[in-house]
Amino acid sequence: MKYLLIKHYRGGPEPVEGWTTMESWTPDEVAAHIGHMNDLAERLTATGEFAGATALSAEGVFVRNDGPGAITQTPIAETHDLVAGWMVIDVASHERALEIAGELSAAPGANGAPIREWLEVRPFHPGQQ
Repeated sequence: MKYLLIKHYRGGPEPVEGWTTMESWTPDEVAAHIGHMNDLAERLTATGEFAGATALSAEGVFVRNDGPGAITQTPIAETHDLVAGWMVIDVASHERALEIAGELSAAPGANGAPIREWLEVRPFHPGQQ
C-alpha cells in the first residue's frame, strides 16, 4: 500500500518545543539532516519500500482561479505551515508507514538533536495503488 509522507517544516497539530529554523543550523547540521533522509531512502530502496522523494524550496505561491481569467497569488511565506518535502513509500501495512514516518521525523537538526517535525501520513486513494 502506498503512502505519501508530507514533511511539515512549520506547522502540525501543535508546536514542537525547542524547534529552531534550518537557517540557523550550521552547514554540518544541515548535511547531517539531509544525510539522515538519504540514508533512510537507501535502506527503503533496499527493502523495496521506497517509491520517491524530493525536498521543496521555501519559495512558492498559492494560485487559484477566482472567476474568469483572474488568478490570486499569495506568497507561501505568509502562511504558518511550509511543506518542506515529501516521500512516497510502498509498504505492507499502515503500522509500517507510521514507523517510517517516525524515523523520518527523528532526522537531526541543531546540535544533532532530533527535530521531531510533524509528518502527515496519507494513504494513496485505493484506485491509485
